[in-house]
Amino acid sequence: MQALIRCANQEDLGKLREFLTLASLGTDGLTEETVEYFLLLEDEDSNVKGTLGMEAIKEFGLLRSLAVTTGQADKDILLLFNQMLQLAKDKGLSDLFLATNKGAAIGFFELLGFKIVDRDDLPVEFYKLEHIRHVLNVDNSLFLKFSL
Repeated sequence: MQALIRCANQEDLGKLREFLTLASLGTDGLTEETVEYFLLLEDEDSNVKGTLGMEAIKEFGLLRSLAVTTGQADKDILLLFNQMLQLAKDKGLSDLFLATNKGAAIGFFELLGFKIVDRDDLPVEFYKLEHIRHVLNVDNSLFLKFSL
């Protein structure tokens, strides 16, 4: 199967929400204005096989909504991240952050160039995001940063 990664658009809003809901991920903040900050991984029949999004505030981005269907190749996940880094650069962002409570994922993110940061090092603007407020209440949550 040849995978295609592209930026989502307003016409994709319904299928993106459906895919995230099936993956038990929230869709808060996913609107017509923010959908262009999401990438879709699709098969040749335009079926969504994965997604990765970000919330942008000022010059900072917060990665969210990474979901892939069972059996997606690791290279496809890596391509999603590489394309997201390019999208963030194209949007003029200076830093990308992500949150995880899965210690096993830290090595993968570090291979991509992310570095663990203290909660105190998060941009003040992030504390306005419901997603961050939720993550701060999750045990063992860690934050990582990638400077573009």
